[in-house]
Amino acid sequence: MAAADDRRIYRITGPDRISFLQGLVSNDVRRLAEGPVYAALLTPQGKYLADFLLVPAGEAILLDVKAELAEALARRLAMYRLRADVQIAPTELKLRRGLGAPPAGAVTDPRHPALGWRLYTETPETVPAEPVDWDAIRVEHAIPESGIELIPDESYILEAGFERLNGVDFRKGCYVGQEVTARMKHKTELRKGLAQVRVEGAAPPGTPILAGEKEAGVLFTQAGGRGLAHLRFDRAQGEMQAGAAKVALA
Repeated sequence: MAAADDRRIYRITGPDRISFLQGLVSNDVRRLAEGPVYAALLTPQGKYLADFLLVPAGEAILLDVKAELAEALARRLAMYRLRADVQIAPTELKLRRGLGAPPAGAVTDPRHPALGWRLYTETPETVPAEPVDWDAIRVEHAIPESGIELIPDESYILEAGFERLNGVDFRKGCYVGQEVTARMKHKTELRKGLAQVRVEGAAPPGTPILAGEKEAGVLFTQAGGRGLAHLRFDRAQGEMQAGAAKVALA
């Protein structure tokens, strides 16, 4: 179990909250009737701006986002609000997350079973905390993190594995960036994307990966001799180099 002090929780209220989000984000917000939804907001050109979890909370929706992206995301949502009857406000809620039996009120992380549960509470000190190596879990299951593998105005969500992580819906209709995302989906295959690699040594996240003299990608999170890398697949062959580290496809 662990605290997550790098998250900000917003509360979205108002009778138009579902339709408002439905026209903006990558996933089908109507699925909130079944539980939490993972989604992203994109630029009109289809590039990633922020990813977040949407959590049903009675007559409201909680939006759980990385702290460093929170203010920009709130401003962007406010810009799109126009005449929609929707209110977006910060809360004092804190996130607790963990593995094993969930405490009362917790929800299951919709991205992958290995990510356990999430609890939103104003009294986090009442929830016992145990250390969890979340980076090792992310590397094992190729799960990108906001601000690390997911880079605003640069990443594309399909290259980051959003389809596998239940973060995009191709039947919901229009949303910001939908046309570009749909075109990428219908290509024969992606030429670039997030992949697990073997790592011998270590290199700072963001270190370029070289295959010979050609750049083959970028190395990000590393744990237990493995790492997550964004690769150009046609170049990611054999042993590669990322700074002082040796890298190869896992």
